[in-house]
Amino acid sequence: MSWASGIAIYFIVWWVCLFIVLPFGVKNAAEAGEAVEPGNEQGAPVAPMLWRKIIATTLLACAVFALIWAQASYKWIGFEDIPFLNQMPGH
Repeated sequence: MSWASGIAIYFIVWWVCLFIVLPFGVKNAAEAGEAVEPGNEQGAPVAPMLWRKIIATTLLACAVFALIWAQASYKWIGFEDIPFLNQMPGH
């Protein structure tokens, strides 16, 4: 894996991990017991804690990318190790 493709893969993994982490710990005004001000969305989070989620996303993305990099480098699982791929036409 070249460094440019590694950066691109990390970028994609980071964004996927962000969307995984975003819903955790979010409470809207009704769940937090606060009144919704006129003009605000009822489902808007009261305290989204974005910095905490960015840090959690970065840590999760580093772990996932390390697994991807290790698989690409050491080839722990090959195509011949996946049972149903041997039964596909043209194989």
